[in-house]
Amino acid sequence: MPTSSAPPTAAESPPAKQPSILRDLAFLRLWTGATASGLATWALPFVLGLAVFDRTLAATDLGLLLAARTVGFLAAVPVAGVLADRHSRRGVVLWAGLAAGAAAPVIAAALGRSVLLMAAAAAVSGAGQGACRPAYQALTAEVVDAGRRQQANAAMTLAVRVTTLVGPSSAALLAVFLDIWALLVGIGLLWLVAACAPVTGARPGDTEVPPESSAPAVRASFLGEFAEGVREARRHPWFLAGLGALTAVIATGYSATGVALPMVSRDEYGTEVVLAGAMTAYTAGALGGALLMARWRPRFPGWAALAGLAAYGFAPLSLVFPVHPVVVMAAYAVAGVGIELFNVPWFTAAQREVAPDKLARVSSLDFLLSYGLAPLGLALIAPAIDAFGARAVLAGCALVCFAAPATAALAHGARAFSVVRGRDNAH
Repeated sequence: MPTSSAPPTAAESPPAKQPSILRDLAFLRLWTGATASGLATWALPFVLGLAVFDRTLAATDLGLLLAARTVGFLAAVPVAGVLADRHSRRGVVLWAGLAAGAAAPVIAAALGRSVLLMAAAAAVSGAGQGACRPAYQALTAEVVDAGRRQQANAAMTLAVRVTTLVGPSSAALLAVFLDIWALLVGIGLLWLVAACAPVTGARPGDTEVPPESSAPAVRASFLGEFAEGVREARRHPWFLAGLGALTAVIATGYSATGVALPMVSRDEYGTEVVLAGAMTAYTAGALGGALLMARWRPRFPGWAALAGLAAYGFAPLSLVFPVHPVVVMAAYAVAGVGIELFNVPWFTAAQREVAPDKLARVSSLDFLLSYGLAPLGLALIAPAIDAFGARAVLAGCALVCFAAPATAALAHGARAFSVVRGRDNAH
């Protein structure tokens, strides 16, 4: 495990008079590629929804396509983690983007002709998306020096939040002038930008690879290499605890947002304004949180991040009792700020603490668990509401969101998201 003689907070502080990350051409190309992939990712479900609207695609077929994309995503994440550590991270991004880019016109050509072909192409698109995630994470550590990685991660997550707004709205605007086939081809072009924009990192980072993590003379099997990534993750107690907390919050809090919020907005308030306002407030809060984390260096970054993650509990809590709609929107804004207070230090700590030759595999484990269990939460929350009532289920979701990060904060190294040799950062 990488070690340092300096306190963890010093490792996070950028050198004096260091140039802005926005003036780094290599990072700007990486950021452009990540933004293009985000736009393509968020635009695809909306464009397919337009096909349902004009009766080119059935609603049940839309569900099949989105499920196929999710399966492709989850299947590709661990494979890409191994490949990105075994080969060039830049190469993984290139081929993943090209695959997703080629899948979009196939979906367009098969629209109204073959749902099975569309589903296969959607799975390839999801695989391209899933393969890019750990590779982009590892590329950030290659391209950006350690002192500016928090700023870089804030810029990357800011792009994610912007694309959640711009992707669907841009697709809706373009739909006035273009047909669905053209929009799908445009999504493919965005994936080409995501594939070709990034460059190979010229800086390996400031963390030396420990002798025990050097590449073995005989390459292990695929499963063996992924297991090495799991073992690397287990060497960081704060990472396992934080990942467990993140998975619990996504499986419960996000499920409350996806299923219960529309239901409460309809049944309790009688208008979709609460739903739209809460989601807008969440995105606005996340944008503010990303901007804050571009500058703020908390004294105890791990505890601050976990406190931010726990703030998501205010979202389901605001739906438990009848309150003014402004209270619901404010709660979602707080949740949005909090999720970025967690994301930016979390990504930065992984890039700093994890052995560089295993970073993509550890990142793939992160995405696989945190996002992989989200569909399970979405599938279970509606039956749970039918069985126990919305109020009890939402209160339970809020309790999990508060308790899981609080428990993770007790883990060794959680205070700084770092364990320095000879020093216990957890207490």
